[in-house]
Amino acid sequence: MRFEGKVAFVTGASSGIGKACAERLRGEGAKVFGFARRLERAQTVCDLAFPGDVRDAQAVEAAVNDCVAELGRIDVLIHAAGVIGSGGLQDTSDDEWERLFSINIDGTRRVAKAVTPHLIDTRGAMVILSSVCSLRPYPNVLAYCMTKAAQDMFVQCTALELAPHGVRVNAVNPGVVVTELHTVSKAVADYAAFLERSKTTHPLGRVGQPEEIAALCAFLASSEAGWITGGLHSIDGGRAILSAR
Repeated sequence: MRFEGKVAFVTGASSGIGKACAERLRGEGAKVFGFARRLERAQTVCDLAFPGDVRDAQAVEAAVNDCVAELGRIDVLIHAAGVIGSGGLQDTSDDEWERLFSINIDGTRRVAKAVTPHLIDTRGAMVILSSVCSLRPYPNVLAYCMTKAAQDMFVQCTALELAPHGVRVNAVNPGVVVTELHTVSKAVADYAAFLERSKTTHPLGRVGQPEEIAALCAFLASSEAGWITGGLHSIDGGRAILSAR
């Protein structure tokens, strides 16, 4: 029960890694406040939930205020809200470019900024869900790779800024994980075939599960990781170290 008496604010709590993180932290004693576009689904795994989109500044502020009003504090931020999209330089529209950057970059900054004063009060921890795509270039996901690389730099800069306040900031960089990320965005035409092929692109021979990512997020958010900040933590079955032949 590493989070007994703690309050966790989890974005993207209605599905995938965000949902798994909410379940994990709640199972270890935390009160979990979920922020997600699909309220009903978030309510099934969180103590309290608030509907909204990370692009909506008023909704983010209202959710953070509601969390503190109802639960008294925020000790942990797990920021799992994000989207993927396909396309390269020539075939990514301006609208698609803006969608990825407004959610993955602006949304990250907006949520972190709103939660930070409360993390300073509790000397808490922030965990940002990034991607293996921040560490290595991949074809046909230009905007996604760029937004995830920017998230990593955000984590490192923010870790330096908040360290004097005792607030730790870390990134988690998963490989392919079985979630709704690819299917909701329709970034992959044949998801079953994509997962099968991914067994060959991850040296350990399989894709990941949300619960595995949640376990690492929980560790980084816990006092056991009290001397870890500014890290980019790969959890990808070895994907980032695989060199193409």
